[in-house]
Amino acid sequence: MRLNLPARPTYLPPLASRGIVVVLLALAFMLLTGALDGGVGVAPQTLFTQPRFLLANAWPGLLLAIVFLIWTRRALLSFALAFALQGVIYLVNVLKVANLGMPLLPADFRMVGQLRHGGTHLLASYLPHDPLIYAGLGLALLAIVALWRFEPPIVPKGRRGRRAVAGWATLAVLISLLVGSPVWKHFYNGKVLWMEPWSATATSNHSGLISSLVMFHLQVEGAQAKPDRKAARQLVDQYAPTLQGLMQAPAPDGQLPDVVVVQSESFFDPRILRGFQRSNFTPNLNRLAAHATGGKLYVPTFGGGTIRTEFEVLTGLSLRYFEQLQFPYLQLSHKAVPSLVRTLKAHGYDTVAVHGNDPAFWNRTAAFKAIGFDRFVSRASFPADARKDGKYMADSALTDQIMAQLHDSGPPQLVFAISIEAHGPYDIDPADLAQRDAIAVPDGITGEDKVELQNYLYHLRHADAELGRLVQWLARRDRPSRVLFYGDHLPALGDVYTQAGFVDGGDMLSEPDVWLFVDPHAPRAAAVRADTAAWLLPATVLDQIGIHDDAYFALAGLVGPQLAELTRTPGAAPPPGDAHAQAVDERMRSIDLLRMSGKLAAILPGQLLDTPSHVAHEAGKTPAPQKASSLLP
Repeated sequence: MRLNLPARPTYLPPLASRGIVVVLLALAFMLLTGALDGGVGVAPQTLFTQPRFLLANAWPGLLLAIVFLIWTRRALLSFALAFALQGVIYLVNVLKVANLGMPLLPADFRMVGQLRHGGTHLLASYLPHDPLIYAGLGLALLAIVALWRFEPPIVPKGRRGRRAVAGWATLAVLISLLVGSPVWKHFYNGKVLWMEPWSATATSNHSGLISSLVMFHLQVEGAQAKPDRKAARQLVDQYAPTLQGLMQAPAPDGQLPDVVVVQSESFFDPRILRGFQRSNFTPNLNRLAAHATGGKLYVPTFGGGTIRTEFEVLTGLSLRYFEQLQFPYLQLSHKAVPSLVRTLKAHGYDTVAVHGNDPAFWNRTAAFKAIGFDRFVSRASFPADARKDGKYMADSALTDQIMAQLHDSGPPQLVFAISIEAHGPYDIDPADLAQRDAIAVPDGITGEDKVELQNYLYHLRHADAELGRLVQWLARRDRPSRVLFYGDHLPALGDVYTQAGFVDGGDMLSEPDVWLFVDPHAPRAAAVRADTAAWLLPATVLDQIGIHDDAYFALAGLVGPQLAELTRTPGAAPPPGDAHAQAVDERMRSIDLLRMSGKLAAILPGQLLDTPSHVAHEAGKTPAPQKASSLLP
């Protein structure tokens, strides 16, 4: 049976009436965008007190609506479609804030390109499970289809040439905004719209999410910090006597140890939470810490963004000095990046990275090549029956692969292993539900929060058990070895942190993680308590194994301890500081900028340059290994 649908209305109201309709829809779009945003600075009631804030936050959406209007000739459809697409951005923002504690940033849109590299599998886990949300989206889609079919046109059908010119012109304006044309800095003036470059959360609350995205795109992403060579040289000169003495130290006798670095997904010690002070979810960590070096670890991310911590640990560069690098592996254009890997290769190490996930996710394949790894063992190289627990590869499978990579003869080896079992979200059931359900949590944590916390603690126990198994296995080998173990960030359990609170009264964005450096063959070594930052770990590793000929890492080891606590998740409140630390920090910023660009050698004394490590970094390739002897004439 054929349905006789009514013909589309063709009535066109007078020009003045059409103009009034468009203006009213634009005003409604502004007010509804402010209401959807929820920021205090763009609330609908601010229309008469600070209309610029409302307009700026809605401006990209308004431009998109005008493009749709010229194309479809239907006013309500155009504004509804633009508002719906804008709503998707706000929905993603809600999910990010819920899991990571901070709003969207321009660099987050780079994740779209990761969807076909394993990102869909990971990110889809964070989508809401409430069917009402998807029912609402379906109704919205039906409403848009109905408007397309039945709404009468408000723009005349003729004059296609004029409409095409107007449409392309408006689209060009929108594109200029999206690509960050400098001309928009006048309208999106951070001083006027209350931008706080150190806090995306505060900026979004004052200026609105869309304005915040535009301002960070205009003011931060395109900005390239320039080093102050004079300040950098002052820092080198200040530490020159100690630095030269350290770099003159004789090379270690005997065989260099194998170095195993385990980056444990979302690992932290629950005892920093109220209600867990007497718990023992990490018995192996606690046992090993009694005869190892370790303490608090300040990391540059929270709840996610693993590659931020990973980048700092591998390169020794602090991301605080590279504000434009939100996701370094996705944004780096350097073919060769100075790193711990290159320094160890200069001393004869074979280097391999191990990760039981898609190698293309986070662009790790290209990034690890630039950082200097010889090989990257990823998911496809694991056994086909490698164990999974929950959604991801089990930590036990990672430990098995680490053991398989370590040889009993040949040159010393660096194995950098990245775990994934404890990755969120934590609403996915693990393999052993009975074991999960037996985990006790404080009485105040109930419902979904309780289950998510139990799921996380279940995986945490596995990570701790694998640390103990790995160290025990290494202790039975004849070859010397060292293990660096650390958590990349706290897990995304925001509601749990809010309900329980931290023992020290801190917040989830500023709480440090944990790290440990242990010699499996020295079970009676004295414990050393040392709080540090992720970017300082390479200097610690090199110092512990007796390699001191890399001027940058040697300097970082001397300067870093006073700067460690400055490392924070973007958006976290900065710690109290003093003028001296601030001055040192600014000089170290210039050192890092020069190091990244390959220009640090220009400010170093000549006697610090003739070393295997320097050649490896400056030339981007590894020379034949040689023993480091006296570095001064």
